[in-house]
Amino acid sequence: MNQAWLCPDWNAAPRVRALVTTRSGGASSAAYASFNLALHVGDDPAAVESNRQRLRQAPYHLPADPLWLQQVHGTRALAAEDYRQGAEADACVSHTPGLVCAVLTADCLPLLLCAADASVVAAVHAGWRGLAAGAIESAIVAMAIDPTKLLAWLGPAIGPTAFAVGADVHNAFLRRDAAAAQAFAPLGPDKWLCDLYLLARQQLAGLGVMRVSGGECCTFNDPERFYSYRRAAVTGRMASCIWLEA
Repeated sequence: MNQAWLCPDWNAAPRVRALVTTRSGGASSAAYASFNLALHVGDDPAAVESNRQRLRQAPYHLPADPLWLQQVHGTRALAAEDYRQGAEADACVSHTPGLVCAVLTADCLPLLLCAADASVVAAVHAGWRGLAAGAIESAIVAMAIDPTKLLAWLGPAIGPTAFAVGADVHNAFLRRDAAAAQAFAPLGPDKWLCDLYLLARQQLAGLGVMRVSGGECCTFNDPERFYSYRRAAVTGRMASCIWLEA
């Protein structure tokens, strides 16, 4: 595997495989340098396809091409077995070995989930809109498993010292759960710093998912490793992939 990529450390069963790419080691240039995997951000499509091919052929041995979603900051969780190219969804769930669930991010939170018995996995695109609307719940419902039997890993997202938000974001979470106030630090009139990682942990705990790891990275403050839409609106996307080995 590319030494710059991340691999969740979460005590998952051996047949659960997962990785998160970083921005190094690819064919893209300029603002997209160099391992951009998104076709919708203005990068040269040939460079993106080259990067996707490199991902597919990486020593980590992805069993198939990732199931690339058309992400819309919503809550739909798509079964990998029902996947069609261009499907609009913000989570992918698989009970079938060899199907690679994936989400693309550049500040939004990529959340990976797996069953302790390796019967099901999921990748969730959980930006603030998705978190506030219930993206995590939708994914867990689609996994059709007791949440207490799940493990969760929080991938690289914008960190709590960098994500400044307004009243719309603050109010959206407090309407959902008053305890979400713990994830907001006052920054000025109608302005807060928002901790996506804490919000996700709160929601996971409320659903019964207690084995949660990750959440140490900040995409905004680590330009060498990560793309960040907040840092540079013209930028690439990283991929968070998870699948079951046969």
